[in-house]
Amino acid sequence: MEENNMNYECEPMEEPSYTPCPHGEPEKPKKKKNHTTAKIVALVAVVALVASIGGSVLTTAIAGLHPADSQLEEAAAPVEEEPAFERVIHELPAQLNTNDTGKTLTPTQVYELTVNSVVGIKTETTTNVFGQEAVASAAGSGFILSEDGYIITNCHVISGADTIEVTLFNGDAFPAELVGSDSSYDIAVLKINAKGLPAVSVGDSDTLKVGEEVIAIGNPLGELTFTMTNGIISALDREINTDGNPQNMLQTNAAINSGNSGGPLFDMDGNVIGVTTAKYSGSTSTGTTIEGLGFAIPINDALKVAYDLVEYGYVKGQAYLGVTVRTLDSETAAYYGLPVGPRVESVNPGSCAEKAGIRAGDIIIRFDGVDVENNPALLSELKKAQAGDTVNITLFRAGAEVEVTVVLDEKPSQEELDAMVQEQEQQNQEEYYYQYPFGFGN
Repeated sequence: MEENNMNYECEPMEEPSYTPCPHGEPEKPKKKKNHTTAKIVALVAVVALVASIGGSVLTTAIAGLHPADSQLEEAAAPVEEEPAFERVIHELPAQLNTNDTGKTLTPTQVYELTVNSVVGIKTETTTNVFGQEAVASAAGSGFILSEDGYIITNCHVISGADTIEVTLFNGDAFPAELVGSDSSYDIAVLKINAKGLPAVSVGDSDTLKVGEEVIAIGNPLGELTFTMTNGIISALDREINTDGNPQNMLQTNAAINSGNSGGPLFDMDGNVIGVTTAKYSGSTSTGTTIEGLGFAIPINDALKVAYDLVEYGYVKGQAYLGVTVRTLDSETAAYYGLPVGPRVESVNPGSCAEKAGIRAGDIIIRFDGVDVENNPALLSELKKAQAGDTVNITLFRAGAEVEVTVVLDEKPSQEELDAMVQEQEQQNQEEYYYQYPFGFGN
């Protein structure tokens, strides 16, 4: 794993505009990003994806991956019940407004200017447990991207939902349809049937500086609706690992709690500059409580994903290796005299991995010259690549290192990935039944 990676469990004014490009970043003044990442050691933490489930905080402990832990779907996300929605085709606006006051607004002014563009999101999911139906509810936040009802939120807010309801600041509620989502970026786009809605103004997250004041508006706990919290940009370009999924995020000390997921982070022009997503909770190895660590997806990244989801149903250009892997942890590796790294469990037929000669049982130890010690590290390197890139992958096979050259595929849509997972699971079940048709011991 690359050392820099953080591996956690975790209009009253003139409004110039810019034009987001559906095929890339929105047009904006070019500024070189400072790709600074942070390394925090000896930290026992929990990353909370801050949707509210049944009124309680959703926290996922990620203390390290073990061979028995979930497989990386760099590949495919965990199988969930198919949402009761079909993707619908719309067009996002060609231009998004942006405010320019010199970032001189007060928190009160920002709240008054933007709160009507923030929404509450409630979902319900019905499951069948031992023949009994159970309904689980969840709550999150979002914001209005266009006057005709496009809304951005987090993918984990609506994942697996059977119904989605969006509530505006004035109390009006609308059923929402899922336009598209991407779990690797944790962005989803919803659509409600409404016109003349107050859309947000959008800033440029590439120009942010540490120390700038920001405010978050959302629905903490799913009950304290349209709550504002304030703070500063604490750091830029943090690589944050949530549920084994590394992402580039902004760090802020503005309070972000369960139910804030998917809501906007505003600068002092009243422009959205991030999508609030996660927080750290827990304690260090010495027992010190962790406070004031919230994270948001930069709006430039979120918009690129949103426009691709609407136009294509998936994010174009994502690199895809076509394997499922499981981390071979240090204890297990030492016992068998093997290197630490992602062990290939299966190779998708026809994928770039198969064409390059990667086999089940191979252990991936380097990706294009970078050591990868676990699944998130491999996924992090894949996210830095593009479909069509040629990379060298170093494998450990039969006691020796083998290097293969791979021309990376483009990641399929989520629907195609889900179908692949279901097909693989069916195949695994059939193989198991063939080996043990009457169960163990018979």
